[in-house]
Amino acid sequence: MTRLLLFLGTNIAVLAVATAAFKVLGLEDMIANSGTDINLVGLLIFSAIFGMAGSFVSLAMSKWLALRSTGARVIDQPRNATESWLLATVKRQSEQAGIGMPDVAVYDAPDLNAFATGMNRNKALVAVTTGLLQGMTQDEVEAVLAHEVSHVANGDMVTMGLIQGVLNTFVIFFSRIIGMVVDRAVFRNERGTGIGYFMVVMVAQVLLGILASIIAMWFSRRREFRADAGGAQLAGRQKMISALERLNSSYGQSTLPESVEAFGISGRNGGGLRRLLMSHPPLPERIEALRRG
Repeated sequence: MTRLLLFLGTNIAVLAVATAAFKVLGLEDMIANSGTDINLVGLLIFSAIFGMAGSFVSLAMSKWLALRSTGARVIDQPRNATESWLLATVKRQSEQAGIGMPDVAVYDAPDLNAFATGMNRNKALVAVTTGLLQGMTQDEVEAVLAHEVSHVANGDMVTMGLIQGVLNTFVIFFSRIIGMVVDRAVFRNERGTGIGYFMVVMVAQVLLGILASIIAMWFSRRREFRADAGGAQLAGRQKMISALERLNSSYGQSTLPESVEAFGISGRNGGGLRRLLMSHPPLPERIEALRRG
């Protein structure tokens, strides 16, 4: 099965921390200390704190994590004509898009790929693989860069962070509501929280977390179409189509770490249930969307 993507990994960490914190701080008993009444407002507040905080901590660290996980080198001083062209192209596209100049990086990998990340649209990161530079024409690379710059200009990283934060909040909130109801209805625990409650909460978090990831990935796929359209405006429609066709010929192969794969340009292919957890639409669909204009 395809990866559960960047935010599912974040979900697991956030929900695990939230579960431990709820227990250590006594919040589980606090929301259950009045018999069958549940302090919904208090539970929702605590869920929002943990759900949103985890998502935005991950987003704030995204540039550092991306550079560490890929081994990408930020171009401070161009070493050759290709790196000079990369900086000049991203600078021009950023000015067209109305954003600050992102850091530009290159990392050693054989696949045709690139990604953008960062919490601030004026202090983002755009990175490309050596395989992309070697396996694409300059026009195609220009289109890939335009796609990534469009992601930054559209604020996609922040938008996905907000979406995931909200989803995290409701996963934490409803898993505990379900746990409380089952604990009292099945295990007959009328006060506090028992072992049945914690077992149900953990199972509910996993199931609701998968549902949350399906929702997040639906939004991610929509934003890929938008970034393709933005790339076509910045670099030209035919260049963007040619770049996607070249990516399609590589069969969606990717060596991107899972922590940043959702922000790569091509992602991985899948069908059936796997499609629900894909961060990117199939490349033929993206090419068709551009051709339709």
